[in-house]
Amino acid sequence: MAKHTQFRKQKEETEVWYVMQVQTGMEERICAQCRRKISETVLEQCFIPRYEVKKHIQGVWKTQKQILFPGYVFVVTSDIQNLHEELKKVIGLTKLIGTGREIVPISENEKEFLLGFGGKEQVVQMSEGIITGSRVVIHSGPLKGKEGYIRKIDRHKRKAWLELPLLGGMQNVQVGLEIVCKK
Repeated sequence: MAKHTQFRKQKEETEVWYVMQVQTGMEERICAQCRRKISETVLEQCFIPRYEVKKHIQGVWKTQKQILFPGYVFVVTSDIQNLHEELKKVIGLTKLIGTGREIVPISENEKEFLLGFGGKEQVVQMSEGIITGSRVVIHSGPLKGKEGYIRKIDRHKRKAWLELPLLGGMQNVQVGLEIVCKK
C-alpha cells in the first residue's frame, strides 16, 4: 500500500512558508537547485536565513554573514502539492518539515517573528548592548526586547546563543551581539 503525504495549508494566502531539512553545509546548493529546477509559478521564493557576526581577520574586524539555521532551507509557495512533486528533482533534499506524514507550514506567528528578526532580506543584523551585573540590556538591533531568548554570550567572539520557539520546538541559534560595556 502506497504512503500518501498529506498537506496542511494555512488560510488561503499567497505567502505560505515551509521548511526543508537538508544536510548541513548543502544549504546553498539545495537552494540553487530549487531555483534552477522548479518553476517560479510553484516556488515563489527559496531562502536561507542568515545572521551578521564580526570576526577579527588579520587585525581588522570584518562583518560576515553566517547561516542562522544550519541544515534548513525555507521555501515559499501557495501550491504545496506541486512543490512536493517538483522537489523530487532536487538532489540532496532530506525532507519537508511536518508531523508524521503531514507537511506543515510554519505558523503565522513564526513567520512574523522571523520577518521582524531578519527583515525581508532574512539577515539578522548585529545587535549592541551592555551587561549590568548579571543582566543584559540590548540598546539596538533585532535582539532589542528579546533579551529573554539569550542563553549565553561570548563577548570575545561577539556572539549570543539564543533559544527560540520555532519549527514546532525550541531551536538553538547564534546571532551577532556586540557588548559595548560591562558594569
